[in-house]
Amino acid sequence: MREYTGFYIDGNWLDAQGASNIEVINPSTGEVAGIISDGTEEQVNNAVEAAKRAFVSFSQTSVNERLELLKAITNEYKQREAEIAAAISEEMGAPDWLASQYQAAMGLAHLNTTIEALSKFPFEEQKGTTRILREPIGVCGFITPWNWPINQVVVKVLPALATGCTMVLKPAAQTPFSAWLLTEIFDKAGVPAGVFNLVNGHGGKVGSALSRHPDIDMISFTGSTGAGISVAVDAAPTVKRVHQELGGKSANIILDDADIAQAVDNGVKAIMMNTGQTCTAPTRMLIHESKYEAAVEQARKTAENITVGAPSSNSYMGPLSSKKQFDTVQKYIQIGIDEGAEIIAGGLGSPEGLEKGFFAKPTIFANVTNSMRVAREEIFGPVLVMIPYSNEEEAIAIANDSPFGLAGYVQSSSIERARKVASKIRAGQIYLNYAPLDFAAPFGGYKQSGNGREWGEQALYEFVEIKSVVGFG
Repeated sequence: MREYTGFYIDGNWLDAQGASNIEVINPSTGEVAGIISDGTEEQVNNAVEAAKRAFVSFSQTSVNERLELLKAITNEYKQREAEIAAAISEEMGAPDWLASQYQAAMGLAHLNTTIEALSKFPFEEQKGTTRILREPIGVCGFITPWNWPINQVVVKVLPALATGCTMVLKPAAQTPFSAWLLTEIFDKAGVPAGVFNLVNGHGGKVGSALSRHPDIDMISFTGSTGAGISVAVDAAPTVKRVHQELGGKSANIILDDADIAQAVDNGVKAIMMNTGQTCTAPTRMLIHESKYEAAVEQARKTAENITVGAPSSNSYMGPLSSKKQFDTVQKYIQIGIDEGAEIIAGGLGSPEGLEKGFFAKPTIFANVTNSMRVAREEIFGPVLVMIPYSNEEEAIAIANDSPFGLAGYVQSSSIERARKVASKIRAGQIYLNYAPLDFAAPFGGYKQSGNGREWGEQALYEFVEIKSVVGFG
C-alpha cells in the first residue's frame, strides 16, 4: 500500500503536521490502495508564501534557463514513465495499455511541445515606438481532475514553468499517486525551491483555499462545470485570473456520405476509451435518418465486442474511477430508460463476473432526442446516445443545441464538406474524420465548457500579463 503523506513545500518534503488522512481506492478492486494527507488552509498558506518568495527570482530567469529546466524534467520523466503508468492504472483503473501508451505518454508529449513553444515564444515585441512585454502572471493555483491525472497536471504546470510563474498544485484526491511521482521528478530535475509546491487534499478545503487566496494571481481549474462555478465565485473577490476547462457533451456528426460502418465503429470506440471518462468524448452521435438503422446495428456490434476487465487483463475498457462515478452512470442509464430511449447495448449493472470494483457495461441508447437529459447532461461514463437528423442544417443545429462547447467531430468522405460543417459548430476543438491528437492545437471550450486554452503555444499566452512600454523607441 502506498503511503504518500505530507506535502512538498518550498523544495522540501514536509510532515503532515496532524493532518487527517484520505484513503485512495483502487477502482478495479474497491480496496484501499494507499493514503494521502488532507491539507489544511495553513498548509495552503505556507505553500503560497513559498511560491510568492520564489517568484521574485524565478520570474527573472532567462528563456534558456527555463528551457534547460524543462529538458532536465524530460530526462527524469523518461526514466520514470513506466512507474507513472503503473500508478495511473492503480489509482484510476486505466487498462495497462491505455495507462502506458496514452495516459503516461501524454506527459512526455506535452514536455516536448512546451519546449518547442517556449523556444519561439514572443516575450517582447515592438509595435511602432511601443515595446510590448509579456511577463509571467505570478503565483498560480492549480486544481486538477482524476480522469487524465498526468495530462491535466502537466498542461498547467509546464506552461507556468515555461513563462516564469510559480505555483501550488492540488491534484484530485482520487488520483494523487501519479502527481506525487511527478513531484519527485521535479525535485530531482532541480526545479528551484518554492517554484512548484504540492498540497494534497479535498477540493472543498484545499481547492477553495487556493481559489480565495489573495496572493494567488491565477487559478486554473479542470473539472465539472458546477465545481468550476464554485471556483469562480471563490476567486471573484480578489479579481484573479480564472482559467477553466470544464464539461462537455460533444456531438459527432456522421454525414450521409461517410463510411457508416467505419465511422460508427470508431465513434463507439472513442467514447468507450478511458471508460467514457473524457471531457471531449463524442457522446452524442448524430446520423442521417437514411443511414440510422445501419448505424444502430453497427453500434450494437461494436459495443458487444468491447472487452471490460481489470487493468492487467488487456481489456479495452477498465472500471469507472469510483463508486460515486459508478452510481452516477447507473442513475443516468435509468434516466434514459425512463425517458423512453432504447438500450441497444449494455444497460444497468456490472458485466458478468466483474461485480467487484466499479465496472460498468458499454451502453448505447438509440431513438434519442436532443431534449432528453441523457443527450444534454454530461454523464462521464461509457454511455453513447444516437440521434437521427434529416439534413445537414439540422445536424449542425442539434450539435450547437447544448450548454457545452468543448469539442465536436465531423465524419465525411469529402474533406471540404467536413471543413464547412466544422466552421459552423460552436466548440473549441473539432476533429475531422477522427484525426489524431495534435499537442500543439489549442485546447479549451466555448460556453459552459470553460474559458482560456491549454496545450502548445497558446497555453503560454494564458500565463502572461501584457505590459506596454510607450515611447520605448
